[in-house]
Amino acid sequence: MTASPSEAPESPKAQRKVTLYRNGSVYTAADPFATAMLVDGDTVAWVGSEQAATSIPDSSMEVIDLQGGLLAPGFVDSHVHLTETGIALDSLQLGGVRSAAELLDAVARSGSAAGGPVLGHGWDETLWADPTLPSREELDRAAGGRPVYLSRVDVHSALVSASLAAASGLVGLDGYSDGDSDGQVKRAAHTAARLAARKLPADALRGYQQAALAEAAANGYVALAEMAAPHIGSIEDLQLAAGWNDGGRAGEAVPEILPYWGQLAGSAEHAQSILDSLGVPVLGLAGDLNMDGSIGSRTAALRSDYSDAAGERGSQYLSADEAAAHIAACSVLGIQAGFHVIGDAGLDAALEALDRAAADVGEQRVRAAGHRLEHVEIADPEAISRLAKYSVTVSAQPAFDALWGGQGSLYAQRLGSRHAAMNPFGSFYSAGVPVCFGSDSPVTPLRPWSSVRACLEHHNADERISARAAFLGHTRAGWRAARYRNPMAGQLVPGAPASFAVWEVEELMVQVADGRVQSWSTDPRARTPLLPALDTGNDPVCLQTVRDGVELFSAGSLGS
Repeated sequence: MTASPSEAPESPKAQRKVTLYRNGSVYTAADPFATAMLVDGDTVAWVGSEQAATSIPDSSMEVIDLQGGLLAPGFVDSHVHLTETGIALDSLQLGGVRSAAELLDAVARSGSAAGGPVLGHGWDETLWADPTLPSREELDRAAGGRPVYLSRVDVHSALVSASLAAASGLVGLDGYSDGDSDGQVKRAAHTAARLAARKLPADALRGYQQAALAEAAANGYVALAEMAAPHIGSIEDLQLAAGWNDGGRAGEAVPEILPYWGQLAGSAEHAQSILDSLGVPVLGLAGDLNMDGSIGSRTAALRSDYSDAAGERGSQYLSADEAAAHIAACSVLGIQAGFHVIGDAGLDAALEALDRAAADVGEQRVRAAGHRLEHVEIADPEAISRLAKYSVTVSAQPAFDALWGGQGSLYAQRLGSRHAAMNPFGSFYSAGVPVCFGSDSPVTPLRPWSSVRACLEHHNADERISARAAFLGHTRAGWRAARYRNPMAGQLVPGAPASFAVWEVEELMVQVADGRVQSWSTDPRARTPLLPALDTGNDPVCLQTVRDGVELFSAGSLGS
């Protein structure tokens, strides 16, 4: 409810910072026409009109002119890998290479210190005219003998040099090919290679995480769900990530970390022992506990063959029995369980596990624990109905569709006509499946408005959702998916946490998913808060990011 000038908060207490933002647009359910907001300490104290705001300022208050910008709830990325993101930002950027020769040239030009590993990320052979990958020996020669680890864009496989393969004991592991094959490793061999390549001292890990957090803050994120797991990094890595919530070592202001640990438990006692061993609190044994792999690396578990690889159906890493025991254990403890699930066969196993866990510990316990599944890219109507039955949250990545959906895309290459039904956001919403959104960074960049746009422009018109639904999926829904302690998080109303971002925008409008419906409105009866127009080709520019009243990022262009 919007306060009138006479109801505006009293003068601020001297020991608490009070800031008035005015002369812009405020995205709030309290008033769709709000142009000003008052922040008292870590809390939103008032939202209202410019006219009302003129009576609020006093000499002890900081007043910030929004200059017509948009002030909106800060974004929550519901699936991130902090250290991996930092490494990708600081290593070879391979998304632009278009051949094995170009990739080898990039490795040869690498400025890595002599003897240090050559790290890179983002290559995608489906964009190359000739998808032939370089061999381990070619990578060795290009790097001058230094170990090489170059993660594929989906981070479910990598190119590794012969020296790294030998040093990390890859020979004989599942996913490692002998002979004169290319340097790509998958499954167990990839896990071993990744852990070997990123076996770094704590200061280096912390530096990479700091870089990732700075990137997130500069793009309007106030919270990140860290999806840690033993096959990705160590417990020390998780502890460093969770430690940012205590200010790190120097009290840095950074986005809040929502930590998960993806380790399989066989019983409630086992689950509790895992939790006790971590040394930091986590929200659940969920996230990147892999049921299967990825479509790009052909490791996502499918019901039928990949269209471009006869006889291949991917890899299922966990059985339904193992997953059921894990879900049951977490349900008994009242914590979230969850899995990385992409293929339809992988989802079949996860749903069977939910049924078995419900039969074991009761459906109500399973529903109450708030379990989640990451990605869920291939789901038919029956599967979607079963997800709704158990109130399972789907943590999805809209940018996957923007990058790899549509005719002629990676998904079309790998799956043929099956790709049309992928990433069924509209169907999830229609069935009542809770949905939240993220980037899976470093798989896709920390660019939230591009992700919102991807929901509006889904390759399948039937699966598009409105900008408002997509925005809520990237903000309030992220807090809800993590069962955050403050139910008001993710909205800007009096009493809510002062966690928001200020954006420079070209135009504000109401945007819907159906092109037949008017996508803008000047009718005040609509009372729909406005969001940036995303059909201009340009993302809004972040001017400031604030979490709980503390500035995380400033572009330096907001004035008093």
